[in-house]
Amino acid sequence: MKKVLFTATVDSHILQFHLPFLKLFKDKGYEVHVATNGDEEIPYCDKKHVICFERSPIKLNNLKAIKDLRKIINEEKFDIIHCHTPMGSVVTRLAAKKARKKIHTRVIYTAHGFHFYKGAPIKNWLIFYPVEKYLAKYTDTLITINKEDYELAKKKFSKRCKNIEYVPGVGIDEEKFNFKMTKKEKTELRKSLGLKDSDFVMIYPAEISKRKRQEWLINTLSDLLAKHKDMHILLPGKDSLNGKCQQLVKDLNLEKQIHFLGYRTDIPKLLKISNIAVSTANQEGLPVNIMEAMYVGLPIVASNCRGNRDLVEDGRNGYLVDLDEGIRYSKCVEELYLKENDVSGKIGKVIIEYYLLNKILEKYKRIYSMTWKGY
Repeated sequence: MKKVLFTATVDSHILQFHLPFLKLFKDKGYEVHVATNGDEEIPYCDKKHVICFERSPIKLNNLKAIKDLRKIINEEKFDIIHCHTPMGSVVTRLAAKKARKKIHTRVIYTAHGFHFYKGAPIKNWLIFYPVEKYLAKYTDTLITINKEDYELAKKKFSKRCKNIEYVPGVGIDEEKFNFKMTKKEKTELRKSLGLKDSDFVMIYPAEISKRKRQEWLINTLSDLLAKHKDMHILLPGKDSLNGKCQQLVKDLNLEKQIHFLGYRTDIPKLLKISNIAVSTANQEGLPVNIMEAMYVGLPIVASNCRGNRDLVEDGRNGYLVDLDEGIRYSKCVEELYLKENDVSGKIGKVIIEYYLLNKILEKYKRIYSMTWKGY
């Protein structure tokens, strides 16, 4: 029986983004293995391996992870290894060096957003760029999910990795949105969140973090929220800033208008009761939160960064605002609130057709079907 191994630093990455791909291999008759630093049960997985991946490149556990994973790879003799997440992919490619040469195991790496990008801190280029350049020669197929990374990879890594592909993300699963909400259901959900039917609701589903810049969003829109009391922001997502944003909201007396929802499993429903989606990230791979908002037809106001630029067409399905342009960001939100523009979420629904899961799976089927020989 043919075998495939998926690796990532943590279980949540596999569970959130890659179950359709595990299922694809199961349906093809493969024995499916997963290696992560976690012990959660994963659907479509025949054998789970717990490996002590660490997100930090300086943690010594990663050396043990290379050793342990190398042993598993040499014993199992996988036909394909597909690695994800920065350190998970570093460890995997180093562990698979011998298998690539000896048994022609094919190593595929999906970069969900290089840490080095236009405008990235110098330290990111000094640390991560040389590592990725070196490991490109141990990568049979490098998959990038946004155009900026693809162009960079083709320019910098093509001599070392002969097969570089562009696949726009992991796909939007239409099944998640295959339900209808009645007006009454929308009213009840809004009411449970302290919202009225007439309120103007912004949503930003994302981990509360420095990279996602919710603190900047709150400060930038504080005057606008004070001006329009029927304007609200929903912030579903795990808090990684230890309550810093919540304290800021309290200090600004905006607790009735900015709602921290924590981790939620009903994002599609929350999107369907919202008026627009916002994003203030300083960099993205290809943001699922924006893609899902586009799928339900919401206009977008987003920071002009890698990843966001692939999805938002300024002035058509939303606005792209430079990272330091707080005044323009607030103005764009207010224009959507007052309906003083021609921006339409309907355009986003057309654009997003290109990113649907069934189309992404077809692109991956082509990549998976390639033979190792010749790469």
